[in-house]
Amino acid sequence: LARLIISLWNMNTDKKIAVVTGGAGFIGSNLAAALLEEGYAVRVVDDLSGGKRSRVPREAEFHELDILNTIALAPIMKGASVVFHEAALPRVPYSIEHPQESHRVNVDGTLSVLVAARDAGVGRVVYAASASAYGNQETLPMPETAPVDPVNPYGLQKYISELYMTLFASLYGMETVSLRYFNVYGTGMDPEGPYA
Repeated sequence: LARLIISLWNMNTDKKIAVVTGGAGFIGSNLAAALLEEGYAVRVVDDLSGGKRSRVPREAEFHELDILNTIALAPIMKGASVVFHEAALPRVPYSIEHPQESHRVNVDGTLSVLVAARDAGVGRVVYAASASAYGNQETLPMPETAPVDPVNPYGLQKYISELYMTLFASLYGMETVSLRYFNVYGTGMDPEGPYA
């Protein structure tokens, strides 16, 4: 997945700095490692609420920080050509039991990342959206054009953040893309997690 994400975006640039939010998590740490292999200087931002410091590649610059701290995020993003926004509270049952807390991280956190990226002059933001935005669909395999119909707070929150991505591209000229992940598996995943 990390290689696919990088190849989907034209990464040929003189600026070789990438920021990965949630870079101590399963997907973010693999993405950080792949970016390092591609020659990027990588800055990882993670509050370690779900990630592990041991997952962050040694060559990456690590910042233990809550993504809601917009003022502290902007200087970390300064000089970066791209931000990969992987940070989230990704559990559907948790979003049902704690809709306000998950909204704060998943929606307000995304807005914070976008504002910090804009203020730092970052040109591209790649967002980890979710197939949860589709809800329950009758057509399988599900086409990308299926209507959005979230059935839980997590799916709605991830979709709202997609809309913020589109809005920031329109208002501020930032290049944004939202990748709707389905279930992701691979090296370093938690074998005991609910989706294992």
